[in-house]
Amino acid sequence: MRMLLSGVVGSTAYGLARPGSDVDRLGVFAVPTEELHGLDRPTESVVTTAPDRTLHEAAKWCRLALVGNPTVSELVWLPEELYEQRTPLGDELIGLRQHFLSAGTVRSAYLGYAGQQLRKLRTRDTDDPALHARAAKHARHLVRLLEQGVGLHESGELRVRLADPERVRELGERIADTPDLAEPLLADAQHRFSRPGVLPTTPNPAPVESWLRRVRLAHLARAAG
Repeated sequence: MRMLLSGVVGSTAYGLARPGSDVDRLGVFAVPTEELHGLDRPTESVVTTAPDRTLHEAAKWCRLALVGNPTVSELVWLPEELYEQRTPLGDELIGLRQHFLSAGTVRSAYLGYAGQQLRKLRTRDTDDPALHARAAKHARHLVRLLEQGVGLHESGELRVRLADPERVRELGERIADTPDLAEPLLADAQHRFSRPGVLPTTPNPAPVESWLRRVRLAHLARAAG
């Protein structure tokens, strides 16, 4: 496994972390190219909990990013200080971030993930007060996803660091208690997504494919040498 790019994501990146919050890390790695030529496919994702870390092989990361996966995509939009490992190929990937974007995938992904958070809120056991903290986390994710998704649609830039984290936290607490409060937020986001934005109709996979082929060539040469 050769790391290409990694950084701190999640609540730390959003500005929502508090003392004791988990520190989540996300990374992209490349397998030695010869491992792609055998009967057994190499591992495409590695997830650990101590530390909290998710790593995706380069091709899988690209496939997820091309369909607008919000969690994966934030890796190439982090504030500079949150990157922990950078390589020339990792920097190239950051430079390609606009090519992964398209209006339809961003709308579908961000509204879809936000809707999932609302369904979790509505199906939880409201009689168990111990579940409130988890519900508040789902609610914060809902608010954040709508804010980031609409911002990406309208500006073409994914702002990972929230403009007003305390507003998101406070609103998340209220939505955790009363999930119906999320309905106006979802309706407003749907309305704004329905208006023309700045994103292209389709992503541009050609530069991504070219980058991935350079990754394979680089790691084949290294193995052969």
